[in-house]
Amino acid sequence: MTAIQTELFSLQDKKYRDFQLKLIPTVSADTVIGVRTPELRAFAKKLARQSGAKEFLNQLPHKYFDENQLHAFILSEIKDFDTAAKEVDRFLPYIDNWATCDQLSPKAFKKHKEELLVYIKRWIKSDMPYTVRFGIGMLMAHFLDGDFKPEYLEAVTKLRSDEYYVNMMIAWFFATALAKQFEAALPYIENRRLGIWTHNKAIQKALESYRISDSRKEYLRSLKIK
Repeated sequence: MTAIQTELFSLQDKKYRDFQLKLIPTVSADTVIGVRTPELRAFAKKLARQSGAKEFLNQLPHKYFDENQLHAFILSEIKDFDTAAKEVDRFLPYIDNWATCDQLSPKAFKKHKEELLVYIKRWIKSDMPYTVRFGIGMLMAHFLDGDFKPEYLEAVTKLRSDEYYVNMMIAWFFATALAKQFEAALPYIENRRLGIWTHNKAIQKALESYRISDSRKEYLRSLKIK
């Protein structure tokens, strides 16, 4: 066992592990240690400042889910865009669950939108489901506010997948778009541009949003496909 694995097992919470297993069905039970997220984040910040971080990042694939989580948190701390993008590119093929995918959110991406968009356009065309999910997630996180363009809605609309976790992210993206860019996103729902399941899930998630008015929610309810 490596020193990092030993440290992770010292932080193990078996009750939390059992809880996690219910949430990440794509992950094998014997790969989950059960370290709580705040402790993983703290460990990642500490490790990121040490020379051992680079060695750990190079040890792919990891054996444990918690190591992948730790890896994602370390990458999220990287401040240089080029380094962060390169490391994310290298890590994405090893992601096998929604939790690690969604925890990965490099701080360096916030101030480099133009460069990030080049990567996103490639990620969403991948044949690897969690790479696609990550790309959509980055588009949702960074391009539905001041940097929004209608073409981003079109790009996500064209995606088709049999993967549950990809379709769920598409629905989440459009629910967020309805909250932030309602007038631009609404025609995609009105014209049923998404798959039926994704269409209805996007409306469901939009109805759960506190950022959408009651009158708009009432109209969205009428657009559900029965």
